[in-house]
Amino acid sequence: MIRYELDDKLLRYTFGEHPPVASVEPGSVLVTSTQDCFAGLVRGVDDLPSRVCSAFNPVTGPFHVPGAEPGDTLALHFGRIAPARDWGMSATFPHFGALTATHTTAMLHPPLEERVWRYDIDAAAGTVTYRARRSEFAVALPLDPMLGTVGVAPAGGEARATIVPDMHGGNLDTPEIRPGTTVYLGVNVPGALFAFGDGHARQGQGEVCGVAVETAMHVTVAVGLIKNAPTPWPRIETDERLISIGAARPLEDAFRISQTDLIGWVSDLTGLETLDAYQLISQAGTAAPGNVCDPNYTMHAAIAKALLPQLTAYAGTHDRLRSLTRESFRVGTA
Repeated sequence: MIRYELDDKLLRYTFGEHPPVASVEPGSVLVTSTQDCFAGLVRGVDDLPSRVCSAFNPVTGPFHVPGAEPGDTLALHFGRIAPARDWGMSATFPHFGALTATHTTAMLHPPLEERVWRYDIDAAAGTVTYRARRSEFAVALPLDPMLGTVGVAPAGGEARATIVPDMHGGNLDTPEIRPGTTVYLGVNVPGALFAFGDGHARQGQGEVCGVAVETAMHVTVAVGLIKNAPTPWPRIETDERLISIGAARPLEDAFRISQTDLIGWVSDLTGLETLDAYQLISQAGTAAPGNVCDPNYTMHAAIAKALLPQLTAYAGTHDRLRSLTRESFRVGTA
């Protein structure tokens, strides 16, 4: 069991250019916390992010994994992602989001207003309460905690802003990264150098306005390493599904990447020829957007594991890491 106490002075806004804050051996459980995308600086509806934030989307880490080398796959099983506070924040921004003009989608209409919403989080009741800013309307939404950003150091010595999703992971913004999931990431540099953050109390598919219900999180994650098993794009395994993620612009290219990766993954698992796997995914797969607002968009492609009986991904890593986190909870160390 490794505990890392988050130091806000060591929050990072890029993947790939920072020394590790700690080392985490494969087979270990890491207990730590994360900040929200505003680094905790937006606390009320009068705190406009453009005025109180100098940067966005900080992550906790990076963490060094001994023995991880390019060509391996890092597995991160999130046993716990739980709100660290009883409030969360969201906002609209000028020139940011799926339904506004941006610097690359030029329009003549005025930019959207910068406006902030505060949500009450009731972990015991399992709710996140939305309140309109221009009326008395309010509604309790289901609490569905997740991490928007999970990634490793990119290849080629690059440093990538944490807001960018790509092959290394990053700001994937898919609600599928919730408690009980395993994220698989291809290792690009010795030690992998993984980091995560951008806690969301909940988020709709697509993250349409560009901002979820942002909040700090307590996180417990089991770390695994699969040697000599490259993973080209981020993948997720749950108890029920296999999920491939693609990140690109335009959105249809992100869709194509996710579908192509899932077809290749299923083909490797089943021995199906490519077009046979293509046919299976075409009829049995599902797809959903992660975000349609970041520098790259994200899409995921998924298939139910029940359709692939007696087959295990990555030699059963998901089940092993899930058991590891459950054991840590049982003995009270996490």
